[in-house]
Amino acid sequence: MVRKAVRMNEEMAGRTRVETVMATIRQRIAGRSLTPGARLPSVRGLAASMKLSTSTVVDAYERLVAEGAILSRPGSGFYVANQAAPFALAEVGPKLDRAVDPFWISRQSLEADETDLKPGCGWLPPSWLPGDSMRRALRTLARAEGAALADYSSPLGLPPLRQLISRRMGERGIEASPDQIMLADSGTQAIDLICRFLLEPGDTVLVDDPCYFNFHALLRAHRAKIVGVPYTPSGPDLELFAHVVSEHRPRLYITNSAIHNPTGATLSPVTAHRVLKLADQFDLTIVEDDIFADFEYTPAPRLAAFDGLERVIHIGSFSKTLSASARCGFIAAKPEWIDGLTDLKIATSFGGGRITAELVLNALSDGSYRKHMETLRQRLARTMGEVSTRLKGLGITPWLEPQAGMFLWCRLPDGIDAADVARAALEKRIVLAPGNAFSLSQSATNFMRFNVSQTLDARVFEVLADVLRW
Repeated sequence: MVRKAVRMNEEMAGRTRVETVMATIRQRIAGRSLTPGARLPSVRGLAASMKLSTSTVVDAYERLVAEGAILSRPGSGFYVANQAAPFALAEVGPKLDRAVDPFWISRQSLEADETDLKPGCGWLPPSWLPGDSMRRALRTLARAEGAALADYSSPLGLPPLRQLISRRMGERGIEASPDQIMLADSGTQAIDLICRFLLEPGDTVLVDDPCYFNFHALLRAHRAKIVGVPYTPSGPDLELFAHVVSEHRPRLYITNSAIHNPTGATLSPVTAHRVLKLADQFDLTIVEDDIFADFEYTPAPRLAAFDGLERVIHIGSFSKTLSASARCGFIAAKPEWIDGLTDLKIATSFGGGRITAELVLNALSDGSYRKHMETLRQRLARTMGEVSTRLKGLGITPWLEPQAGMFLWCRLPDGIDAADVARAALEKRIVLAPGNAFSLSQSATNFMRFNVSQTLDARVFEVLADVLRW
């Protein structure tokens, strides 16, 4: 009992008094000492037993009511909500029997707790992101006028942020006025809106093989027919690309041109020009996902820059470099398409997230963002070399050495199935990204994508070594 009390005190350390009360009640509910429908201790009784003020307990109870964990019955007291989920040990651990499909990596990465390791996820650790800059932006936003905190945003999104994005795109050779830019809640929402705008069920969409696994999931949600084309270190295989667009006449081609996900490859100018010629010949629209743009040392060719936003729709976001919690992306396209996309945005989400847009604008405008990215690029370059060397020591070989970014696309030793490795690693609380989740043709059985920023812990290499010896 003494040890248990000490452990509880340690867990409560650093919490406010209100949070401590809330945690105590949650623990009692989870441990079934308070069952659904049970009456909670009275405010005065709990305050006395925990040596806290009654106002602290009242505040905690009201917050738990707002969460739906407990109910308030005037004149009677507080009760555990009846809809409490049944307790099941099977739900505590990772679900190891789920198919390794496009949702597998996302579910495992997003549901992992802080002690799990996530070499397979697609984002940076919180300590690598500009937390101080975001805190300053939050303090500035807290002093903003009421409209910034309460009103809907304009349909296109916050004008100063669109102006800033326009200038930043210009640095990469893409000319787009602020009126050709519409803010979205994320890069994913941007692609979803474009699919809603341009696709009908049954339309064919071309993707790289391998490509970002959520492209597969999103396109299937839109009931599109998906066709893949092999990706090379300089872009899509041009001969096969020409064959596919001629045979299947896809409506869209969705790709990364700067830092390709998952391979880390960079589109070459020759390949970019040939792809655009084929797009013009076969009336193909290209969606250029550029969310990793700020990781580059030197801007790679952009399809949107060569094309002038005639056949190319350019999208981006700030989730990878600022914060995944502050969801903000954008679409740049020709004016008539932006007009239609704006109507669609109003129909599906009405107004955009103004608070998030204001927050991102403040974070990008305070002068520290460029310094942050310079430091981040250097840190990723060092880490890329270190992780690559350690993986090679296990017989895991990078497909190429990326010029920038966070991803290494690696081949496992012959005869090793990446899905089997990922399932075994998950038992050790390590989330990996097996290759076939990225491959439409399922031709990446012995490939794995590693996020180098999330692959520094020695436990990752220890587990990989153990699994590869089986």
